[in-house]
Amino acid sequence: MHTRHPGRHELGQNFLIDHTIINALVGAVADTAGPIVEIGAGDGALTFPLERLGRRLTGIEIDERCAERLARRVRPTTEIVQADFLDFRLPTTPHALVGNLPFHQTTAMLRRILRSPGWTEAVLLVQWEVARRRAGVGGATMMTAQWWPWFDFHLATRVPAAAFHPRPGVDGGVMTMTRRRSALVQHEHREDYQAFVHRVFTGRGRGLVEVLTTAIPGSSQRRVRQWMRRNRVAANALPKHLAAEQWADLYRL
Repeated sequence: MHTRHPGRHELGQNFLIDHTIINALVGAVADTAGPIVEIGAGDGALTFPLERLGRRLTGIEIDERCAERLARRVRPTTEIVQADFLDFRLPTTPHALVGNLPFHQTTAMLRRILRSPGWTEAVLLVQWEVARRRAGVGGATMMTAQWWPWFDFHLATRVPAAAFHPRPGVDGGVMTMTRRRSALVQHEHREDYQAFVHRVFTGRGRGLVEVLTTAIPGSSQRRVRQWMRRNRVAANALPKHLAAEQWADLYRL
């Protein structure tokens, strides 16, 4: 039986208590394949339902008390590791990720995940606005655009603050990240591509034409306008309005 305790504020502990959301997360993980790594196992609200999937499971938990308590209750096929996820080295072999991420550590953890090899799908509960931004709802952020050639981001559902204990000040959101089978940009060009996206997002100019002309060496406004017409990009568009395939094609330009 799940033991509820107040959580440690310094660790950003907000335990998931809504069984509808728990079942939704487990259902999303059930659609993945391979071993499972759970980020922030806590008291096992997700761990025990995940065990019923019958797959090898590793739970990462920073709180020593939670980790010790949970390790005594899980199945032999489940391993509980007491560690800070930001210092934990994920397997290089294929696996799925799932976790209720501390809201104050979400961006750092996402960067860690995106830079890690091996995992194929991730089902993550994060702050609602972060989930929306990463999925490109209302326009993509620079971080999303920088990783789009290798990952697909999807917003699944909103999670009310009442689904947690202690109750946070904002809602959460379930998002998924899937590693593309065929990258839109070759991996060896990742750093150069990401620097290019940074130049576009931070570039100066009156509109996308001027920004792109500056960001793309040797280009002209005429050439950029031709590219925009060919890709059906509106004249008044901003960098956040570009889709993943458009970013990749723009980089090749």
